[in-house]
Amino acid sequence: MSQIKHFGMFQFKAGVTDEKIAQCFDAMRAMQGKVDGLLDVACGAYDENEEQLHDGFTHGFVMSFDSRESRDAYLPHLEHERFKEIAIPCIERATVFDIAV
Repeated sequence: MSQIKHFGMFQFKAGVTDEKIAQCFDAMRAMQGKVDGLLDVACGAYDENEEQLHDGFTHGFVMSFDSRESRDAYLPHLEHERFKEIAIPCIERATVFDIAV
């Protein structure tokens, strides 16, 4: 059985404060331990480098799930819905991608 890496990037709306962004990511990290099969969560601001291939996205995240089934159960999970209630109003655009490793 493969692990799933669920990762994405956010561009927050103009005027969203650093405090609100921190609240979004606190809510994301809080899912660990509440969502079965969610192994770890890493999230934060883009770390500037000379490649500059971030396409305007300012923040990102990586979540590790123990299986596709756990990832699939996470998508409609109440904790994910709570996170979205906090984050979606703050996000201008997002992209999310999953890979099996």
